[in-house]
Amino acid sequence: MTLIDPPQPSTATTAALDFPDNRLLIDLCGPFNSNLTQIESHLGVDIAHQGNRLVINGEAAAEAAGVLEGAYARLEAGKTAEAADIDALIRMNTQPVVPTDQIEMFAPGALEIRTRKKTVEPRTDAQKGYTQALLDNELTFGIGPAGTGKTYIAVAVAVNKFVSGEVDKIILSRPAVEAGEKLGYLPGDMKDKVDPYMQPLYDALNDFLPAKQLAKLLEEKRIEIAPLAFMRGRTLANAFVVLDEAQNATTMQMKMFLTRLGRGSRMAITGDRSQVDLPRGVTSGLRDAERILDNVPGISFNYFTAKDVVRHPLVAKIIEAYDKDAPPS
Repeated sequence: MTLIDPPQPSTATTAALDFPDNRLLIDLCGPFNSNLTQIESHLGVDIAHQGNRLVINGEAAAEAAGVLEGAYARLEAGKTAEAADIDALIRMNTQPVVPTDQIEMFAPGALEIRTRKKTVEPRTDAQKGYTQALLDNELTFGIGPAGTGKTYIAVAVAVNKFVSGEVDKIILSRPAVEAGEKLGYLPGDMKDKVDPYMQPLYDALNDFLPAKQLAKLLEEKRIEIAPLAFMRGRTLANAFVVLDEAQNATTMQMKMFLTRLGRGSRMAITGDRSQVDLPRGVTSGLRDAERILDNVPGISFNYFTAKDVVRHPLVAKIIEAYDKDAPPS
C-alpha cells in the first residue's frame, strides 16, 4: 500500500492510497462499498475508487486515510474489516495493528483481548483506558450508560485470565433487584427465579467460551453466576470477580462485596448511575463507593459517556436526549 502525495498545496484536503492486493481491497471497500460509505458519512469526505487506488477528498482526508490504512492492515493480519471494525477505527483513529498473543499492547497503545471464541478490541478511548485499568489494578470500577461495553469487556478479561491460568475461577454477580416484577411471582425454584436477572452475564460468557466447555465449567463451579446476596461470608481468592449493575447495591452490600476480595483475585465493578432501581430513599452503594474510595491507591475509577456507546447508533442519541431532559442533580 502506497500513499501518493497529491499535487495540492500543503493545506490540501486530498489523499490517495494505493493498495497492492486487489482481493483485500475488495474486502476493504465492503459489500457494495459499504465501508467506504460508512467512512464518508462519519468523516464528511468523498472517496473515489480508481483501480487499486482510493482517492479521498475532504477536510478529514488525512483521518480517513488513517482509517483505511488501519482497516487494510487488519485484513493483511487475517482479521475482519466489517462495520463494527470501521466504527472502532474511526473512533480510535489507530495506526495499523499487528497480531498479538493473549492481551498485549501494540502501537500506538490499542489493546486486544483474546478468548476461546473471539477477540475483543476496545473501540473508544474510554474502553481502552478501562481495559488497561482492568489489567493494572486489583479493583476497577467502570461507570457509565448502557451499551458502553463495561460488563462485556470485564467478562472478556476475566475469561482471558482464566484461560491463561492467572486465576482459578470466575465469579459473576448482580444484585437481584426487582424492577417492576416481584421475584415471588416468577415460576420455579430460587434458581429459576434468579436466572433471568443473571441472563446478561450468561450471554457474555457464551460469546467467549464454547457451549460445552462453559456448561462443564458451570457444573464444576469454576465459573459461578450468583446474586450479590449469596456473596456474604465468602472469601474470593484466586478469582476474577465481576459485580454488574452495581448501582442497585446498597451501601452495606457494596462494602460486603468489596471486602470479599482475597489473595490473587481481581474485581471489576460496573454500573450506570442513571438506572438505579433501589427503593426511594435508599442510597446507591456505587455512588457511596465513588466518594469513599476515590483516593485509595490500587483502585481505578473509569467513566463512560454516550459517546462510548457501541450498540446501535440510536442508543447514543437516546441517552443524550434523556440526559438533556434530566433535572439538574
